[in-house]
Amino acid sequence: MAMTLRTDAELDAALTELAEAEGRSRQEVVRLAILDRAARHRSGNQVAESVERLRSEWREVLDRLGSV
Repeated sequence: MAMTLRTDAELDAALTELAEAEGRSRQEVVRLAILDRAARHRSGNQVAESVERLRSEWREVLDRLGSV
């Protein structure tokens, strides 16, 4: 699929700098950045779900510890 990415001067300079530093194309830098952001988002959701599950499982114990 084709996509057009509009950038301003600051973003264009940063993208060029990263591409040159990493020896990658500008397109590959953008692609990897999106994949990394999506992975971090999924990971954050998994952590939040785990915290909620554990909070529910241990609610009684946590309540008792809080009242000590």
